[in-house]
Amino acid sequence: MAEKRKPLLGFVGKLPSGTTPGNSGKTRCPLCMGLFKAPRLLPCLHTVCTTCLEQLEPFSVVDIRGGDSDTSSEGSVFQELKPRTLQPQIGILCPVCDAQVDLPMGGVKALTIDHLAMNDVMLESLRGEGQGLVCDLCSDREVEKRCQTCKANLCHFCCQAHRRQKKTTYHTMVDLKDLKGYSQMGKPIPCPAHPAEELRRFCELCDQPVCRDCVVGEHREHPCELTSSAVHKHGDSVRELLKGTQPHVEALEKALAQIEGTNGALQERVEAVAADVRTFSEGYIRAIEEHRDKLLKQLEDIRIQKENSLQLQKAQLEQLLADMRTGVEFTERLLTSGSDLEILITKGVVMERLTKLNKVAYSARPGVNEKITFSPKEKAGLCRGYEVYGAISTKEVDPAKCVLQGEDLHRAREKQTASFTVICKDAAGESMGRGGENIQVAVVPKDKKDSPVKTMVHDNKDGTYYVSYTPKEPGIYTVFVCVKEQHVQGSPFTVTVRKRHRSHPGVFHCCTFCSSGGQKTARCACGGTMPGGYLGCGHGHKGHPGRPHWSCCGKFTEKSECTWAGGQSAARSLLRTVAL
Repeated sequence: MAEKRKPLLGFVGKLPSGTTPGNSGKTRCPLCMGLFKAPRLLPCLHTVCTTCLEQLEPFSVVDIRGGDSDTSSEGSVFQELKPRTLQPQIGILCPVCDAQVDLPMGGVKALTIDHLAMNDVMLESLRGEGQGLVCDLCSDREVEKRCQTCKANLCHFCCQAHRRQKKTTYHTMVDLKDLKGYSQMGKPIPCPAHPAEELRRFCELCDQPVCRDCVVGEHREHPCELTSSAVHKHGDSVRELLKGTQPHVEALEKALAQIEGTNGALQERVEAVAADVRTFSEGYIRAIEEHRDKLLKQLEDIRIQKENSLQLQKAQLEQLLADMRTGVEFTERLLTSGSDLEILITKGVVMERLTKLNKVAYSARPGVNEKITFSPKEKAGLCRGYEVYGAISTKEVDPAKCVLQGEDLHRAREKQTASFTVICKDAAGESMGRGGENIQVAVVPKDKKDSPVKTMVHDNKDGTYYVSYTPKEPGIYTVFVCVKEQHVQGSPFTVTVRKRHRSHPGVFHCCTFCSSGGQKTARCACGGTMPGGYLGCGHGHKGHPGRPHWSCCGKFTEKSECTWAGGQSAARSLLRTVAL
């Protein structure tokens, strides 16, 4: 009944504000933190004051209740067994462990009283650690003595009255100060049905303590015995359960210790890995920053170099322009303003100067361009032991300088992959040395221009690109290769796709006699025969070509296409040779 489960409806009990649930010891309530007052034992074996339990907000659940409910209470043991019926159940939550506690019919006050907690409270009060005890009889004055026979705490007035009565005259009275060293103080537990009688017997049939009146009343024919006798049997049962539970406690403690150890090791490992991550990332960041600075310095050097070249070219062109203007202005002024004699006198100097100026070579285009590219995915080697990426280049691919290479450049076979390589170069004819260019390739059948062949372009990251395609049918195909939407050298070009390569069904041998193991019926396409009824060729005999050849078609090249197209009978004899 103390299992954790969600209530079906109602409200969940909450702790009063300002309290913290937990184990407050043997004498203090975990809610009010004061000494226990009428402590009640919950099914989860936590103890709480009756008033504190009554302050918790109950919730309602629907449960099947019956007389054999496992909610133990001091009041419910006197109720008659009832058949199981579907009825609403009122419950609360334990303020310590949040376990659901189904309340008996009598509510909180019907829960079992924790007499151990009451005994501990009494002992603490006797030791002066709590509030003073009041008399059990008058409930008014402070206790001075204790009757060891009745187990009652009495004040001075009630103690004298206790001694004057005949029944209690000879009871042993002890001062409270003499009881401070005791570890246990038994107090009579009255019968709930007969408060004047003390519970001294145990009914085995009903499994509950009873008083003398109960034995002669409701439990008249039930097997009853003194509690001192019954406790041995039932105590043994409890000890057996305890014996079976203690290993679980030890196992759980060990498991928790292992969890704590693992958690500690986990924390240490997390910190160590975090330190490694920080060290790696910090080193990587420094490497990237250093590589960044190198790239920026390289970029600045390129800028200075290009600017110096442009400034030098500019100065040369400005000087040449000034000389040209001087010559042109002087000559125009001479021709328009000079006399005939003046023109003839200065003609030689003017013509010599203009001729010299006209022979000066100069470039009308800038000697350098603004082309500077950054390739963030290009590997740039190691920096501080870390692989870094990103390179600056002033090279620019020139489609007119790019070339095509490959054995399958102008030939291919149907349903077989053909390939070639595109080598990208700059305007100076030097290899780009890096990838990243947009290579566009199209392979189009001559007769089916609307059905291009699927092509694959693999960037080798070194300025070369591997192109592959698989034509499905034989015929003439046109291949277009473009870089930056411009054709490279040799593009477009045609490819002749022939039928699929025919493999040799025979064997490449020196002669039929050797390859067939001396079989007479084995034949060879070379047409050679041997005396003695051998249908195949042999060394030095008629028809042998004098060199290794294929038995199926007679070709002398081992890696060649088979051209054999013989009949069925020839195929049988050739297959014999092949099998051997």
